Amino acid sequence: MSESTVSAAGLADPAGRRALMAGVDAVPGSAKPDPILEVQKIVRQFGGMTAVDVDHLEVQRGIITALIGPNGAGKTTFFNLITGFDRPSSARTGAHWSFDGAKLDKTSASSVARAGMVRTFQLTKALNRMTVMDNMMLGAQNQEGENLLKSLFKPLWARQEREIEEKAKDLLDRFKLLEKKDDYAGSLSGGQRKLLEMARALMSDPKMIMLDEPMAGVNPALTQSLLGHIQSLRDEGMTVLFVEHDMHVVRHISDWVVVMAEGRLVAEGTADTVMANPAVIDAYLGAHHETDLGDDELLSDDAMQEIAQEVAAEAEHEGGKS
Repeated sequence: MSESTVSAAGLADPAGRRALMAGVDAVPGSAKPDPILEVQKIVRQFGGMTAVDVDHLEVQRGIITALIGPNGAGKTTFFNLITGFDRPSSARTGAHWSFDGAKLDKTSASSVARAGMVRTFQLTKALNRMTVMDNMMLGAQNQEGENLLKSLFKPLWARQEREIEEKAKDLLDRFKLLEKKDDYAGSLSGGQRKLLEMARALMSDPKMIMLDEPMAGVNPALTQSLLGHIQSLRDEGMTVLFVEHDMHVVRHISDWVVVMAEGRLVAEGTADTVMANPAVIDAYLGAHHETDLGDDELLSDDAMQEIAQEVAAEAEHEGGKS
């Protein structure tokens, strides 16, 4: 079997993923065995400032790719561009990107989502005045009840709605949010809203999910849960591209790392490779890169359980004061 036809089951095995990426050059814009996303000559300028200037990038299908870089590197702007929430300045100079073989250069955000590439946001976009279940139901595509004429005749869409509701319940149960299904989304904690946004994204059965700083503002007790969910998505065959600043997280779960600085790609490779790259150290990690890398033991089940117990104890202590 060739590298480009490695099965999803094979990529669920760490050895299979390492073998797949072993032949990929650790250089910016390197070719991948089976890219699901390909981007060429995408530039975004704001006035005289260039926020994104990516000449070529390929994202390998079926693995977790981390996109890292300092604040202002252009990571979120890059996400906005390729998902249809923004337009490149280079639209007339050869900007091109495709997903799973389909050209996406001039498509809308909704068309990108229908193609199978969905994203979450750095600041969660849950509809706070709607219930958790209503938020989930909105994530499903091609709902018959959204058709103006069909909406007048419930028998035409009632069965589909029941199926969508069951799917939503299954995902909420998976993300430990089922008991919150009737609560307003605005009542959830920051970490729970991150989980809700990820669960809602899965309602459309995407091929690739893009996560913009999924761990930002999350209670340490939920970090392990989020990590587990991201890894399980990959193990089920989904492609994951995520922006993250926490080097502990990047090192722990990423199969491949892409580094941006000042809008450009400056490095690619495995986490250990890019974190030892002088260009990355200069542009991002800084003089204290050795201590910033952290220890994977901090993300072990025992360590995370201790953190969760400490958080619970603090909450109980604060509750006793009130």
